Amino acid sequence: MGTPLTPDSRVTPVGIDFGGSGIKCAAVDLASGEPGERARVETPKPSTPEAVAATVVALLARFPEATGRVGVTVPGVVRHGVVHSAANIDRAWLGTDADALFSEATGRQVHVVNDADAAGLAEVEYGAARGRRGLVIVTTLGTGIGSALVHDGVLVPNSELGHLEIDGHDAESRAANSARKAEDLSMKAWAHRLQRYYSTLEMLFSPDLFVVGGGISKRADEFLPLLKLDTEIVPATLRNEAGIVGAALLADRS
Repeated sequence: MGTPLTPDSRVTPVGIDFGGSGIKCAAVDLASGEPGERARVETPKPSTPEAVAATVVALLARFPEATGRVGVTVPGVVRHGVVHSAANIDRAWLGTDADALFSEATGRQVHVVNDADAAGLAEVEYGAARGRRGLVIVTTLGTGIGSALVHDGVLVPNSELGHLEIDGHDAESRAANSARKAEDLSMKAWAHRLQRYYSTLEMLFSPDLFVVGGGISKRADEFLPLLKLDTEIVPATLRNEAGIVGAALLADRS
């Protein structure tokens, strides 16, 4: 948990990370990338656009000092503020202009972004890829595989590299952390699948750096050394705060 807001942070942007199980919110100091005190609530069931918008309004009320722009992550493809996929949230989100929905509900300027894109940009600006130029690919290994492509600090949105078809399978169905747990794979066996996945990304994109996030990144020393790649691969450092930080950063830039 970060430092509470000071009186000088009146225009501090707010990041809100909307996930399938919880919604997290904090004001973010963009000079340091540090979020302030964080609030978290359970994602409403069902997670309809209207229900989530009401939750966002309630969360923002907890941070009256932060009057800057608001960024909200969504676990789906987002193009120009409109949600185009909804794998882990209510299907009512499909086709929803989330920028307009949240902006109208809150009375503030709100910018909505894909959750993996937000986390990836945060890692480039403040985390494991800070100061690195060229193409950085940030992947999150969790229930699925999220991805973000950032070239010289510029985000290429909605890459969805977890859905590449590799050996006839949707990549995340075999290489996500959920697959490791469901099949009770050893780290060595899982690393064999990760090797195939990251080798494919390496062949397609020739990146300068891979960053690996998700909760399993805390155990990166158990599987990353097993991978043999030409590209440097490192664990993410911002972890659970990356979505909040990235959302606030992208909102400030919008």
